[in-house]
Amino acid sequence: MEQITWDDFSRVELRVGRVLSAEVFKEARKPAYVLQVDFGDEIGTRKSSAQITDLYRPEDLVGRLVVAVVNFPKKQIGPLMSECLVTGFHDAEGRVALCVPDADVPLGAKLA
Repeated sequence: MEQITWDDFSRVELRVGRVLSAEVFKEARKPAYVLQVDFGDEIGTRKSSAQITDLYRPEDLVGRLVVAVVNFPKKQIGPLMSECLVTGFHDAEGRVALCVPDADVPLGAKLA
């Protein structure tokens, strides 16, 4: 495993946001949702493509807190310009489970 410095890690902006909407990303090559995520006043709302269709339905995502990287460059994914990377972990079957805080925290809070 490659080691990084504390400075490397501290440059990654992992922030908490709340999913405002989740829709099927019909044009995606692999099943995905388009998420609109609110990161609070400082960062605002960002779009993301998330391949989390195995464990989540769109209606179950709205209102949930998620953790995302907000300082990657924007990435074109088909017709969508993704503005953040929602994080998760692969389970034993390869499905993505969201990385989420286990308590209510302010929108935009940075991972400590």
